[in-house]
Amino acid sequence: MKAVTISKNGGPEVLKLQEIKLADPDSGEVLIKNVAIGLNYIDTYHRSGLYPIELPSNIGIEGAGIIEKIGPDVREFKIGDKVAYASMPIGSYATHRIFPVKKLVKVPEEIELENVVTLMTKGFTVFYLLHKTYPVKSGETILFHAAAGGVGQIFCQWAKSLGCNVIGTVGSDEKIEIAKANGCAHVINYSKTNFADEVNKITNGVGVPVVYDGVGKKTFDGSIKCLKIRGMMVSFGNASGPLDPCNVAKSLAPKGLYLTRPSIAHYTSTREELEEAANKVFEMYISKKFKLNIFKKYPLSEIVKAHQDLENRKILGPAVIIP
Repeated sequence: MKAVTISKNGGPEVLKLQEIKLADPDSGEVLIKNVAIGLNYIDTYHRSGLYPIELPSNIGIEGAGIIEKIGPDVREFKIGDKVAYASMPIGSYATHRIFPVKKLVKVPEEIELENVVTLMTKGFTVFYLLHKTYPVKSGETILFHAAAGGVGQIFCQWAKSLGCNVIGTVGSDEKIEIAKANGCAHVINYSKTNFADEVNKITNGVGVPVVYDGVGKKTFDGSIKCLKIRGMMVSFGNASGPLDPCNVAKSLAPKGLYLTRPSIAHYTSTREELEEAANKVFEMYISKKFKLNIFKKYPLSEIVKAHQDLENRKILGPAVIIP
């Protein structure tokens, strides 16, 4: 068995693929043979130290595979089940792993395991953004940053299916058509154009009720300018770097804005919430409310390259790691 580990924080070069040995699963656990592993921006935060973890550590939070062994008291899962997960404990970058069943979901037969790892973290994120954090209404014009990325492609299609008019931002001209093809009514290249001014024009000076921002430092101030009175700023990522401290009097008070910093953990803390999220994501995918195209598959042995490509914005859509 093999797993990627880190002994210190740093760049992609700190990722090391090593031989491991696993004990049998304990009470409430199963042994999973990973078939596919999710590649997500949060993995780079754990690696770099932006989101601190105890070192040395394994890495990765999302995976899908087949159960090979079950713990002594496990009743709800059996050997041979197709399963997926997208949560702590950390350690999905591995050929095999032990995982608690309380955070595990069964995968419908209609969904391939290579596809499901693009649905868990990214799909769960889109679910809570659109249905929980700020439940959108049909006819609303909303703003989503990084619309051509892995989360963005699912988000824009899902939002369009709900009747939303999506304004998407991208970082390069080559990504404009990708965003349009995935449901954006308007696409702005924020590296060339002041996106706040463009949003103001599109909304006739009114602004949008919500901004979904996974970019972070580079887009925060502009996002605030895009919001209408009592709008909501949903900050859920740091692709361009961590946010500066928020000046409430300057940023929020003038328009009575709401600011929230949600994560999957906030919306899947109970078994009921986890199953609600999984069922909705799987339902939307199976009913073709959004399509999914895997941009690239990396072997586990090329994990350093995968992280380099992710951080250099070379990945134009969902990518997976094959152990």
